[in-house]
Amino acid sequence: MNFIAMDFETANAKRYSAVSIAVVVVRDDQVVDEFYSLLKPPTDFSQQNINIHGIHPQDVEDAPQFPLVWQKIQQFYTGEQLVVAHNAAFDNSVLKATLEYYHLPTPHYLSLDTVKTSRRLYPQLTNHKLNTVAEALEIPLHHHHHALDDTLAAAQILLKQSQEFGVDPLKSLVKVI
Repeated sequence: MNFIAMDFETANAKRYSAVSIAVVVVRDDQVVDEFYSLLKPPTDFSQQNINIHGIHPQDVEDAPQFPLVWQKIQQFYTGEQLVVAHNAAFDNSVLKATLEYYHLPTPHYLSLDTVKTSRRLYPQLTNHKLNTVAEALEIPLHHHHHALDDTLAAAQILLKQSQEFGVDPLKSLVKVI
């Protein structure tokens, strides 16, 4: 399989408040590249979000704003590219809202949500949160809610699902963004 996986963490409930992003590139079923960056958001932080991901305002004081980081990764978001995320609706909405906030063009790409694939393929799990699915599939998840660790776990989840069940049951869940 060839795809990229992505994950965002946000400063607060506003979707354009991204404070970190990770992208993992998978080629021929292997992770071949990783990208992670903290981001300086255009908004304040909420304590609730800090409690989730542990990123504080002082951690991003010298971080780049999203447009600078986007220049490095936008090449991966094309009409033919499969972009995977665990709870993709959230990550896709953060990407779209952040691009809109900065008046950047919104790309079109293929999206696959490993929450949805996990619900379909592992209905017996008590829930389909990233840490639950990763544990059930014996995938390491060192720091849950760290964008790079979450991205690597989502990529490994899809690879395991593809190996165990094949690609066909997953195709119907691909969505055009």
